[in-house]
Amino acid sequence: MYFGACFFPTEYAISPVELGVALEDRGFESVWLAEHSHIPASRESPWPGGSDLPQMYYDTLDPFVTLGAMAATTTTLKLGTGIALVVQRDLIHTAKEVASLDVLSDGRVLFGVGAGWNLEEMADHGTDPDRRFGLMRERVEAMKALWAGDPAEYHGDQVDFDATYQNPKPVQQPHPPIHVGGVAPGGLRRAVAYGDGWIPIGGRTAVDGGQLSALRAEACAEAGRDPAELEISIYYAPADAGVLADLAEHGIERAAFAVPSAPRDEVLPLLDTYAEVMASL
Repeated sequence: MYFGACFFPTEYAISPVELGVALEDRGFESVWLAEHSHIPASRESPWPGGSDLPQMYYDTLDPFVTLGAMAATTTTLKLGTGIALVVQRDLIHTAKEVASLDVLSDGRVLFGVGAGWNLEEMADHGTDPDRRFGLMRERVEAMKALWAGDPAEYHGDQVDFDATYQNPKPVQQPHPPIHVGGVAPGGLRRAVAYGDGWIPIGGRTAVDGGQLSALRAEACAEAGRDPAELEISIYYAPADAGVLADLAEHGIERAAFAVPSAPRDEVLPLLDTYAEVMASL
């Protein structure tokens, strides 16, 4: 099993550059950075995690800029978006950012994507919330075309462009792994349809190896895919050796622990605790 860290980078938290080195030194495989471009003041959309939206959602740094800085001071740590809100992003620019980061990091990108929950936030970007899941699929498919084609073109209901050139191509071929966030059944179906991995959030999805393995097997069977082609990465996994051993026994590939958007004096001891749990398995 691989171990990762979920993190909202902010200006008042531990420096992402220091965090990347600390994670790598402690044997973490990956880091996954959250994304929110802004939080509309209306706050009409309910946050799935509870009634009060944590301050870090308002303050998060851009994930690609931050991952670029982390790439410069690490050598093995994989660099994940957790998750990139592709329904709020220009797909051509995003494809360029992903490819550039993959080149500069020598092939360490894990591209986590999602459609998001904040309807006002996506509407400010001109996205129709009711059509966001179809838009996400088309934007991901179009980015795959840009990474593989020379020239590339894509023609869908919401995304459409004629033959074009975009370079550089990612180091990882045919493209960096695409991990799709979202609860089952919808999030899992989307992951099976056009992803290389599924990202359920612990607490919103049961952290149970047998259940997760069965869900993956059923969804892949319905789509005619091999379950071995779809990784499962549990976000906000509990740092419980028994739970993690159960996940590993059932073939769950990755557990990512929560790292608070807090100063180094709080974060580094927590990483040491996580590292002890990791070493016990």
